Amino acid sequence: MWQRSVCVGLVALALGYLCLLGPELPHSPLRHLSASLLGGLRRVRSLEERVVAAWQAAIVRPARRWARVAVGVNACVDVVLSGVKLLETLGLEPGDGKNHAVLNSRQDLKEAFAHFMEKGAAAERFFSDAESFHHIARTASEFPGAQLYVGGNAALIGQKLATNPDLKILLCGPVGPKLHELLDDNVVVPPESMQERDEFHLILEYQAGEEWGQVRAPNANRFIFSHDLSNGALNMLEAFVSSLDEFHPDLVVLSGLHMMEGQSKEMRQRRLMEAVASISDIPTDIPIHLELASMTDQDFMSNIVHQVFPLVNSIGLNEQELLFLTQSASGPHASLTSWRGVPDVGVVSDILFWILKEHGKTAERASDLTRIHFHTLAYHILVTVDGYWGNQVAAVAAGARAAGTQACATETIDTSKVFLKAPLEFVTSQIEALSKISLNPDEPVVHWHREGISFHFTPVLVCKDPVRTVGLGDAISAEGLLYSEVHPQ
Repeated sequence: MWQRSVCVGLVALALGYLCLLGPELPHSPLRHLSASLLGGLRRVRSLEERVVAAWQAAIVRPARRWARVAVGVNACVDVVLSGVKLLETLGLEPGDGKNHAVLNSRQDLKEAFAHFMEKGAAAERFFSDAESFHHIARTASEFPGAQLYVGGNAALIGQKLATNPDLKILLCGPVGPKLHELLDDNVVVPPESMQERDEFHLILEYQAGEEWGQVRAPNANRFIFSHDLSNGALNMLEAFVSSLDEFHPDLVVLSGLHMMEGQSKEMRQRRLMEAVASISDIPTDIPIHLELASMTDQDFMSNIVHQVFPLVNSIGLNEQELLFLTQSASGPHASLTSWRGVPDVGVVSDILFWILKEHGKTAERASDLTRIHFHTLAYHILVTVDGYWGNQVAAVAAGARAAGTQACATETIDTSKVFLKAPLEFVTSQIEALSKISLNPDEPVVHWHREGISFHFTPVLVCKDPVRTVGLGDAISAEGLLYSEVHPQ
């Protein structure tokens, strides 16, 4: 915006100079010159305004649209509040951060929160002590300013899709009385999904630049934890699959596998095998999208890659999940321990390419996976095997637009409240000598191709002061699916 102010000042000085020192100049040309210059200034738009205008032109509905979408199987009530204020209320002093795969105590909670706050990274953990968790949850829900929302990836995706009046949504998951009250009227919950008591998840948010002791958050994000046994055991999976016969969906969206990390290794492996059997029962003509979430067990992640990925058509994930996936399954750039700032587009592209080349659909491999929707704070990439998906320019742009509107809690993108954080130049691979791309804000969806796989990249207009960060990934994936089209095979 400062560039525009400077331009206005310079033009005003120039016009004043002409009027003062050139009184002999005819007034008509001066008026014409003034009008032309000021009209040109009015046409100068910020990068953000140009991106929004280009998205608006690019986001078109697909020729073939979904009519009925079935979503399962994790659902809960999210209690959203300030993480720092809750920890202070609990009497926890700031200190050094430390990652914990499972939270066994308040000390573990404090250390894990500080660890991820310092990175500005989203994470989700299981809290093993039921009594301690329920005390923390009661304190959180009664905290001034705490807000209760629909929670769980499946319920959030269903809730987002339900805002489209042309869609009928089936949600199967552990739905208690409070969650049922919060759900959109367009969401159908089968009777077998109803339970007497809600599952609560605590969402500890922090803002960009917020400090807790020596920790300073580089950007806004959230830390999630729960003691959720129903979702943790995937109790509703079989009921979800059996309900599809009567509902007849065009699309199935599955999430919640990450919740099993709170189970013992033996229980987790047994339940995963049962989940694989249930997913295999879904008719192959119904596309399945799998939404991933934060995980910590590399063996479990590897098992999902090898056992579940071949059964689904599409996956959605963020930068933390992508890096953990390549580390778990020995993919490219697996030695990278963490992202530094905005994830490198070439590195991300290499890993996405590897997933589809090694675990996606080919003539020789019995896999259905043909699409990945990757999202990080600064940009999104939609990757597809050629010939299976359409309208992906609109889909990736719609997902990015949804990130900007939801984070700022606005109906449309307010360009005064967002900024462009994506790199203006990047390479499409750090392994192969592929092209270097310069981002044009008037054509913000960039396309490139690699061995039968298409990439669609677009920047995100990042909210300066986000109102709510939780559920952003789910909203992005939901919007991307809404604008996607599957080509009949």
